[in-house]
Amino acid sequence: MPRKDLWSREELIVALALYFQLPFGRLNHGTPEVKALAAIMGRTDNSVAIRLTNFAACDPYIINSGRHGMSAGVKVCQPIWDEFCNDKERLFLEAEIIKSKMTKQPIEKVLGISETNLQGKVRESVVKQRVNQNVFRTMILNNYESTCAITGINIPSMLIASHIIPWADDEGNRLNPENGICLSPLYDKAFDKGYITISPDDYKICLSSALLEYENEEYFDKHFSNISGRQITLPIEHIPNRDFLAYHKEKVFMGR
Repeated sequence: MPRKDLWSREELIVALALYFQLPFGRLNHGTPEVKALAAIMGRTDNSVAIRLTNFAACDPYIINSGRHGMSAGVKVCQPIWDEFCNDKERLFLEAEIIKSKMTKQPIEKVLGISETNLQGKVRESVVKQRVNQNVFRTMILNNYESTCAITGINIPSMLIASHIIPWADDEGNRLNPENGICLSPLYDKAFDKGYITISPDDYKICLSSALLEYENEEYFDKHFSNISGRQITLPIEHIPNRDFLAYHKEKVFMGR
């Protein structure tokens, strides 16, 4: 029977972690991720969905957009929001540790880590890195409805959550959804290596001078000339940050 007792701190942490991974329009009882979390927690799908909309009522991003969540549970959710809204790496790591305990499974299994003999600092580092990778991927694919922003390919296993500012260059924005774009592998690699960039002014694709050296190759017309000057498909939430795109154009892009 689904539980009706008060929510624990651990449950609220896990719910907030899920909140940050879903767009506003999917904070409902029919969303697969909501149903999966409800099953782990032993609560109803609707109970989890309501908690997510309580967190939406704490979120300045949602409030400033003219939308609103359910304010009835804000008193319970606000302290957790205040504690973790600017410390998402700790939030997501704690959430995965809690889910590991809830499911009685090693965290390595929960995260899909194949190495089973990791110890000490190495284990902590691998676990933290995998948590961040998994969360960022989930966040970006959900935001782009599992569709490449350039090609329209919508096969999740063929998509990559690409960082605009590289992972190593800005620790503070590693998990910022405005620092991610959903791309298929070819364009992820081209973006990562600076062969293409996206204009911060109009979100249109620019080809680098280094890439234009190959314009006489047969593959160029098929894969690159047809995307030049085309605007990417923008996500349903958290449009790519213009400052991040400007950084990519200046620091990563190989010029025109």
